[in-house]
Amino acid sequence: MVNKNVSNIRHFPLVEQAELADKDLFNAHQGYIIPEYINANLAHTLRHYQDEALRNYHYTRTQIKPSPQQVLFNMATGSGKTDLMAGLILYLYQEYNYRNFLFTVNTNSVLMKTKDNLVNQNSDKYLYQEKIEIDGKQISIVEKERFPRIQQENTIYIKLASVQNVSDDLFVVKENAMALDDYEHQPVVILADEAHHYSALTKKKNGKETKGQVEENTWESAILKILNARNEHIQKNLLLEFTATVDFDNGVIYDKYRDKVVYRYPLSKFMSDRYSKQVKRIETSASDEDKMLNVVLLSQFRKYRAYSEGVSSAFKPVILFKSPGVTISKEANKIFNQMIENLNVKDLIAFIKRQQIMDSNKSSALSLAYDFYLKNEEQLGKIIREIKLDFDARNVLNVNDKSGNMLEKGQYQELNTLENPNNLRRVIFAVAKLTEGWDVLNLYDIVRIEKEAGTNKNATMAEAQLIGRGARYYPFEIKGKKSYRRRFDNDSSNKQLFLETLHYHTMNEPQYLKQLIGSLKQMDLPTGEDKKNPPIEIKVKSSFKKTDAYKQGKIYYNEVEDVEDEWFDSIDKYGINHPTDISRSLNYDSREVSYKEIAGITEKKIISVSKFDARYIKKAIQRLDFYKFDNLKKYVPLVSSMKEFIYGKDWLNANELKLFLNVPKEYKSTDVTTDDILNVTIGLLKEYEVKFKSGYVKQRGTNKFVGYPIKEYLTNYNKRVPEYDTANLFNETMQKIHVYEIEDDFYVYEKAIVNKLEYELIERVKAHVNELKEKYQKSVYLLRMDENMHRESVKSEKLKLHQYGSRMNRSGEITPTHSQGFQPDFILFLEDSEFYFQIFIEPKGMSGDKFISELWKQDLLLYMTDNQAEMEFETNEENVQISGLKFYTKNDGQHTMEQLANLVQIKNQ
Repeated sequence: MVNKNVSNIRHFPLVEQAELADKDLFNAHQGYIIPEYINANLAHTLRHYQDEALRNYHYTRTQIKPSPQQVLFNMATGSGKTDLMAGLILYLYQEYNYRNFLFTVNTNSVLMKTKDNLVNQNSDKYLYQEKIEIDGKQISIVEKERFPRIQQENTIYIKLASVQNVSDDLFVVKENAMALDDYEHQPVVILADEAHHYSALTKKKNGKETKGQVEENTWESAILKILNARNEHIQKNLLLEFTATVDFDNGVIYDKYRDKVVYRYPLSKFMSDRYSKQVKRIETSASDEDKMLNVVLLSQFRKYRAYSEGVSSAFKPVILFKSPGVTISKEANKIFNQMIENLNVKDLIAFIKRQQIMDSNKSSALSLAYDFYLKNEEQLGKIIREIKLDFDARNVLNVNDKSGNMLEKGQYQELNTLENPNNLRRVIFAVAKLTEGWDVLNLYDIVRIEKEAGTNKNATMAEAQLIGRGARYYPFEIKGKKSYRRRFDNDSSNKQLFLETLHYHTMNEPQYLKQLIGSLKQMDLPTGEDKKNPPIEIKVKSSFKKTDAYKQGKIYYNEVEDVEDEWFDSIDKYGINHPTDISRSLNYDSREVSYKEIAGITEKKIISVSKFDARYIKKAIQRLDFYKFDNLKKYVPLVSSMKEFIYGKDWLNANELKLFLNVPKEYKSTDVTTDDILNVTIGLLKEYEVKFKSGYVKQRGTNKFVGYPIKEYLTNYNKRVPEYDTANLFNETMQKIHVYEIEDDFYVYEKAIVNKLEYELIERVKAHVNELKEKYQKSVYLLRMDENMHRESVKSEKLKLHQYGSRMNRSGEITPTHSQGFQPDFILFLEDSEFYFQIFIEPKGMSGDKFISELWKQDLLLYMTDNQAEMEFETNEENVQISGLKFYTKNDGQHTMEQLANLVQIKNQ
């Protein structure tokens, strides 16, 4: 029986409606762009998903009537919900005149962190610019315990309070507290963080609310009282909730939030978009003390490795020891300090050698660390002195204060400035308080202290939540460049393992691991086990090295040339076919045409739009930010003015244009409205925008093909087989990669590390080998052009194809030039005594929009095949033919092998 995750089939109308509106050319929301004043006043530019979240909220404010008072943003841990809050504060202040914002959360640690984010200008984590300015006015953000009755102009007031205090102020009579009438006097926006804690009343009702039921004094009821305090006013109070973990599998929770969820960005998407570290588990049977020494060795090696890769000296990997209780945490802290103090060369060597022979230790990262220390045995005395300095008790922070819930002020500051070079802390000991609100970025190792640790669902879920927080990406600087996304996903070295991976050190107990992986799956958090995964050497077959093909053969790619701005002197240079007679289809789905006409897709007709003129071009340009002149000049440098762009014969030529619309046969010219014409014009210019951007290239391919010696480029190389674990739970379409031994001499390597589709292609080619050998007696070889062969080589850039020629696809449409080159995965190399044939083959397993976005590569391959006469080669190379095939898809869905058979004139099988 298949266990389906119920949340996967939950529907959230606001999200679905906003997504549909964003795709609808005729919806006013589609063209909405986040106001410039938001990013201009934030410390960080909003990422694409934060931008989408704000756009979705704008949709609810402008397209839903009445707009919802309460919405929920369900976004992954670490995805920057507080950055989004900061943007929403500016948006609601400027667009809807909200001045009072109540931020509330259930833990003081999150509250203090958010104070630094929103009101403490001296904090490194402050999310606004030093000066906030909108429409020429300087805006002040002022923290208040109580919103003033008389409010200053150009001022945003923020109250930050725990939900416990907010609730107490409402339900317990106290002096100088914000009672309910304070929330009635001025409109307030509640920013409720960690909102999954605010459903106690909902859960208690369990969907069975009875008449006259009295609300209890819960956090949820307190928030709802504030929300509803101004329901009699035009400007109502608003509630914006934020959480990463909400249990939509619970029916009453889903019913509560079904029509309130405005945006979702799950953890798996956050991780696949590369905004987080990778997560690997080190499953070991080692004792807690051995795990402590292991992680110290790994952390210090991580630091050394980072420096050797050119990472800034500010790089400081941090370790967290997670304990089940305060007493155990303090005991572990004491053992750790003694271990560091007593560390010596002799014992360390013995420890490493013992660990190396233990079957339970299969960690790739630890193995590399062990090798490093043993190879540097003569330097171990110095290394141990550095370890003792870095992990001295003064650099260890135990955050288990007596309250068991809140952090003392000094601890809070140290805990939330761990990335600061002046903060020397390398180790944190904690119990459960860091599950929420801790946003340290340079955490690289979490160690589960096993003593008395729980293995039930609650325990493993808490661990999964902690792992999710630790996975936040650390934007380290390498060779002077900083990135906020993973850089080394496709790197065959160990850079990702040590610079972009969080390791969770846990126990090797089957039942516990099953429970933990279940919790990780429930959290939508993909992880993998850190197993030894040495690179496999892929060797060129010795038999192939003896052939003339290897010794004297060449592989051909086209050269590129620089493109000067002077070349872009007309609209057609961007691949835009812009005739004076423009034909477009009218979107008529909402018209009152007969049911049979729509259902049967019957006859249509072309009508001329007599009302069309340059005014529609001007109006459409006003609606599209791309066509603001300062921006347009970046892509169309030879245009001197907007007037020239609109009326010039080499550009839009607006005075000469005629518009023809494809409409149902019963349509009349009078049925076409001015809005119809404008929307058609906007659609046309949006298509042109894409081509202006992609067509403006500084280098382009030429028809000159150069041969590069096979023996210089086809070499032995190393490659790892990717390890998959829980990661593939969230990506069922992921193509697993395997190692295949290929003995047949047509394949030039001893092994192929390929996915299922690539192997299927190899087998398809193999089926034709005998026929090919009959026709091409000298050489029949399939070359795998793996990027790992020449990753570090500058000359590898030569082994790429670039678009050239008229760039017209098989449908007769001119296509924009893609400046980047690409390397097809396979080359079929055929040769007889008089003829040399090179055929590029590219497998593609993707579908939908991703497949469509790659079709320019297929167009180039087919263009080469169809335009052999255009190719130029070096002297005495007239016998060379270069061709390309359609993408090879699953089960040869595009009949690529049939095209190959016709091309080389053999029978198709």
